[in-house]
Amino acid sequence: MAEKRDYYEVLGVQKSASEDELKKAYRKLAKENHPDLHPGDKECEARFKEINEAYEILSDKDKRAKYDQFGHAAFDPNQGFGGGFGGFEGFGGFGDIFGDIFGGGFGGFGGGGGRNPNAPRKGDNLRSNVTVKFEEAAFGVKKDVFITKVEQCPDCKGTGCAEGTTAEVCPDCKGTGSVKTTQRTPFGMMQSTGQCPKCKGRGKIIHTPCKGCHGIGSVRRQHKVNVSVPAGIDDGQTISLRGQGNAGANGGPAGDLLITVLVQPHARFEREGASVLLEQDISFTQATLGAEIEVPTLDGKVKLNIPEGTQTGTVFRLRGKGIPFLRSTGRGDQFVTVRVAVPKSLSSSQKEALRQFAASLGESVESKNIFGKHKK
Repeated sequence: MAEKRDYYEVLGVQKSASEDELKKAYRKLAKENHPDLHPGDKECEARFKEINEAYEILSDKDKRAKYDQFGHAAFDPNQGFGGGFGGFEGFGGFGDIFGDIFGGGFGGFGGGGGRNPNAPRKGDNLRSNVTVKFEEAAFGVKKDVFITKVEQCPDCKGTGCAEGTTAEVCPDCKGTGSVKTTQRTPFGMMQSTGQCPKCKGRGKIIHTPCKGCHGIGSVRRQHKVNVSVPAGIDDGQTISLRGQGNAGANGGPAGDLLITVLVQPHARFEREGASVLLEQDISFTQATLGAEIEVPTLDGKVKLNIPEGTQTGTVFRLRGKGIPFLRSTGRGDQFVTVRVAVPKSLSSSQKEALRQFAASLGESVESKNIFGKHKK
């Protein structure tokens, strides 16, 4: 299996690149390598996927931080990092470890520090990304997102105790999770409060742990969440799914799932708010004499009337052919900027006809300057 390239190298940016620099680099590369512009080119298709993968990681602050520290191994489940460290948010096993080190709760399942360790607490929020096509962002789409989250252990219902057993209130801290210590100093008696060493801040002692969760009260499992991406959503906007995050502790509510939408660039269209921008080439004859041409829109091709004497850079508006307004009615417009294409190769008779046309306008031209090819 080929070794993955560095994500910063893929996007052609420095490790210190800002969010705007990342987005600008992503849009440029994604458009250059868009499969619609290179049909049948497998190498281009692979580059496009690589670019999207790199941006998906680096555009997320949490994932970028993990990547900067551990590289690709942070997102490789075979490397022993737990499939991308998703379980750090509220995963009880790591909570015990960090509770021992820092003397407090971790991820909503620890305790101590002057608060009731057995009080209901809301679970942590989870973050993920979903990539959609330009048209899908415009009209809405349903997507499946796979996440790994902490949920209540189904065997013990979150108590951490084996069936038929209960936890004992810690005799040292009386269930508070913290103990006070008094120490004599040159300045007198000093009193401090810290985590209870006997129960490790939990306020209770489990003598017979649940086999399903090993006494933690929670388990970490993968879920498929069907996400409704609303019509009109833009790149970088976030969808919040209430209660789809990590489970709460002691009967507290679950956190939320925050999904950031990444919109793939289109081969022809650009977006500006609710407007769609398109550049369209027309011939010299069409611009001079006028014509009716077809231009693409999100709804398919439509006819556009080009008046006589149209200049390059002229902008035409197609009302109601833009992006639907997010969570509202109506749509934006599409703006078509025409560019007059100058013919690159003409026959002798065509060149002579243009010279005569120029002469009729009183213009003096030298053929080599307009049509001739300079040889070095």
